[in-house]
Amino acid sequence: VLFLQIVHILNMTSAKIVSFLLHPEESLHSLQNRIEFETGISTGNQELLLETGICLDPRKPASQCVIDGVRGWDSYMVYLFDKSKTVYDGPFASRSLSDCVNYIVQDSKIQLPIPQLRKVWAEAVHYVIGLKEDYSRLFQGQRAAMLSLLRYNANLIKMKNNMVSASQQLKAKLEFFHQSIRLDLERYSDQMAYGISSEKMLKAWKEMEEKASQCAQAEDIGYLDEQIMALHTEIVELQKSPYARRQGEVMESLEQRAIDLYKQLKTRPPDHAYSDSTDMVKIIVQTVQSQDRVLKELFGHLSKLLGCKQKIIDLLPEIEVALNNIKEADNSVMQMQGKRQREIWHLLKIACTQSSSRSLVSSSLEGTASTPAATWLPQSSSGNSAPHPLSSLAAPEDGENYADVIRENVNYLELFSSILQEVRQEQNSMMVS
Repeated sequence: VLFLQIVHILNMTSAKIVSFLLHPEESLHSLQNRIEFETGISTGNQELLLETGICLDPRKPASQCVIDGVRGWDSYMVYLFDKSKTVYDGPFASRSLSDCVNYIVQDSKIQLPIPQLRKVWAEAVHYVIGLKEDYSRLFQGQRAAMLSLLRYNANLIKMKNNMVSASQQLKAKLEFFHQSIRLDLERYSDQMAYGISSEKMLKAWKEMEEKASQCAQAEDIGYLDEQIMALHTEIVELQKSPYARRQGEVMESLEQRAIDLYKQLKTRPPDHAYSDSTDMVKIIVQTVQSQDRVLKELFGHLSKLLGCKQKIIDLLPEIEVALNNIKEADNSVMQMQGKRQREIWHLLKIACTQSSSRSLVSSSLEGTASTPAATWLPQSSSGNSAPHPLSSLAAPEDGENYADVIRENVNYLELFSSILQEVRQEQNSMMVS
């Protein structure tokens, strides 16, 4: 018996407690099936919270409901909520009166012997204490719901901060992209008259600018930010609400009054005296009325908590969609920026190739114009300008130098032709792309 594990489930929709004996290594799903059979709440709509507001982990066994410690195995409570409902409005039936207590409530002025009255009043005190404990357990369930809401809110704030940060980064990248592409288009227009031009590339750049303007829609998260801020304000107001604090002071004072009345009755001698139960019945009635009032306030506050929690649950997928849209827009902007930069470097390569080919052509033409003249000009001696003898004209080695120049010019011509062919191919490929 000492090693038995029993879990107590407080159904917050009906304010009733159901207890289950846990089987060894029983899964949480198995326990939920048993809860569904007892409460009628389907397993998919069950939310089981610990006192700390932590939801039970379906991957762990059902024994996670019971903790070992000083408090003991018979005092720990798990709170059951129905996720399909956000308004808990009762009616909630109070615990039933015993026959003898109901007897004095029906007629508080009836005279009873002191020994019998002690037994009746003892049960009456137990009833008053039970009403106070019922409220305490329900208040603890409301507190668990508040802690769970705060956990959801913390996750919401974290996702909101990630969304705002991603939106600001996208906005900065779009501003940089627009400024850089405008500058590139201006510089490209300036050089079109004397440099390289490509209508397809120019059209592609303008399409990039339009696409970047469409990406700016992803950074517009103002509507989500407003909803989150309004929800955050509502949660703060719920935390500050007096109904978020324990309201059982009146019931505790009535409990103490009932105990004091019973102590006074015990001091009376068990003689043949009789007495009525007017004072005790007043305490019972006041306790019931006080419980009705505080439970109405408690469940009204609990409904607001659950409504805020449902709003968070509905907002989380929208934030996920917004984050994905921002990431896709960010990737698109970076891809367009990289593509344009590669095209600019490609244009620079073509321009450098054309410049180098022109310098090679000019240098080869200068070499061919000067070398033959120097070869065929006669060598003039100092003084007279008489023609040289035949032996002083071009020697065989001069003829060999002229042949070398011709071969060099031919090589330059072939190189120039190959360079021009490469340039044409690159221009064609760029026009296609």
